[in-house]
Amino acid sequence: MPPTRTLPPETQVPAEAVAPLMRGITVLRRLTDADGAMSLSALERATGLARSTVDRVATTLARVGYVRLDGRDVTLAPRLMEVGNAYLASIRLPGLLGARADALADELDESVSLAVADGDGIRFVHQATRRRAMSLSFRIGDLLPAERTAPGPLFAAAWGAADWRGWRERRAADPDGEGFPSLPRREIPAEDDFEQRTARAGAEGWSLDDQLIEPGLIALAVPVRAPAGGVACVLSVVSHTSRHTAQGLRDSLLERLRAAADEMEARLRDAPGGDAAGGGAQPGPAGSGGAADAAGPAGVPGPAGVVDGEPGAVVPPVGGPPVLASWTAASKQELGREFIESLARGLTVLTAFGDGADSLTLSTVARATGLSRASARRALITLEHLGYAAADGREHRLTPRVLGLGYPPLSRTTLAQIAQPHLAALAGHIKDSASLAVLDGDFVQYVARAATHRIMNVNITVGTRFPAYATSLGRVLLAGLPPADLTAGLARTELRPLAPHTLTRRDALEAVLDRVRQDGYALVDEELEAGLRSIAVPVRDREGTAVASINVAMHSSSRTIEECEDRILPRLRATAHRIEAELHIADRFTRVAVS
Repeated sequence: MPPTRTLPPETQVPAEAVAPLMRGITVLRRLTDADGAMSLSALERATGLARSTVDRVATTLARVGYVRLDGRDVTLAPRLMEVGNAYLASIRLPGLLGARADALADELDESVSLAVADGDGIRFVHQATRRRAMSLSFRIGDLLPAERTAPGPLFAAAWGAADWRGWRERRAADPDGEGFPSLPRREIPAEDDFEQRTARAGAEGWSLDDQLIEPGLIALAVPVRAPAGGVACVLSVVSHTSRHTAQGLRDSLLERLRAAADEMEARLRDAPGGDAAGGGAQPGPAGSGGAADAAGPAGVPGPAGVVDGEPGAVVPPVGGPPVLASWTAASKQELGREFIESLARGLTVLTAFGDGADSLTLSTVARATGLSRASARRALITLEHLGYAAADGREHRLTPRVLGLGYPPLSRTTLAQIAQPHLAALAGHIKDSASLAVLDGDFVQYVARAATHRIMNVNITVGTRFPAYATSLGRVLLAGLPPADLTAGLARTELRPLAPHTLTRRDALEAVLDRVRQDGYALVDEELEAGLRSIAVPVRDREGTAVASINVAMHSSSRTIEECEDRILPRLRATAHRIEAELHIADRFTRVAVS
């Protein structure tokens, strides 16, 4: 396991630090370094913690919804992204500049990134990628060494003597760059080369990465300056040597990149509270990220959802701090010593940020979390010691290091990956298969599925496509289409009889779709195949659009239509809500692939 970069070893743990919170964060860091999954035994070895401690931490994190436990394996869960979302919301840069970066990527037909400084490294906070066989992109939140990136010299141009000294000490202690597990192993450039590149970047206002990260990858970067001064972030375009030489990339795109940076700077100046948007970057190996006002936090941890005794994934409660207090108390009562209350409450301090302010006072953190001032203060002391928060007088803010808590591996999660454990839980409870599908033209395509082991089973595999008009999954999605798209789709679809009861008249199908739209579910009985009955509900994105649907399929002899509606439908809807809750967290600042 590569070492995780932490504060210098001479830094003493404050007497008021919350030890369980430190242990929980250590577990999350190790899981992140392992690309999101480890066994409990591997976590014990990687963290140096006692096995009983690892078990208790994992149980608590699972209760919060930040990991999933499958036997002896621990996997990061999408809900952990709410921690990184709090930081990204606080700096506002993805929200203010992301659309412009996306438009630039379309214009240049190249990948475009936004990065902020994190000590003597950088972290990407926005990605606009191109769909090609040779795809070039970084994971949001990955920590890269400044000397091997295009943005690095632009940040290092503001370093002081102490910052350069810290960088040299890090290079001497980790000459092979093992503290940056997201990068491929290769020889690191000599330190005097980086200093020379930094001097040029500071003088010329641009920087070039000519295959420093890995062979074939080149990048050009320019700074985006904050209204109050300093570099808010760095804008870079990433390409491949099959498309450009390094010099050719500079000659053809530098002026366009500078113009885009000027537009972004104007956007920062014009935004409400624009002076605060420049806190996303600051120099120095002890560096941290800035904060600015943003959308509200993702919420506090909540109890496991239950539908007719069916356990489900963790869902955020509503009601504010009193709900958190009652939830942690109930969790402690239910799980006993296996639930570490101070860890669960300490993690909520991270999600208190990003709530319309560039930084928070201790009193504000205490009110937002429902913690006492003493507990909130100890949590902040712990986070500041670990480098996840920074203090400026009475004000506290998150740093880019927060993105290192699960965000890189989770930023590539897909809707199918989000849905799979929820489908498995549903299928395991009702003993019938459950599936997730998306609309593919006039067909539905299965992208996730949880089957059951029954003598008489519905035999469908991931990748299967069926005509949308004859399936419950398809009808839910057709009902959610804009009227013009639905009309065009039905006009080109031949309504063929596929089973004894298939609807083949367009007016009858349109009437059924109207009812599906009104009821919020579709039930299809022997229209796709004789003896097959299914019921489906939509899965909606943050804008309320039905991007997928889930269903339960069964033989018509196993349950009546009334039993499907009375007993299966509530569980199906609860499962859809759990999938949506994680989807809405995951796609707040990343793009979740739905197919």
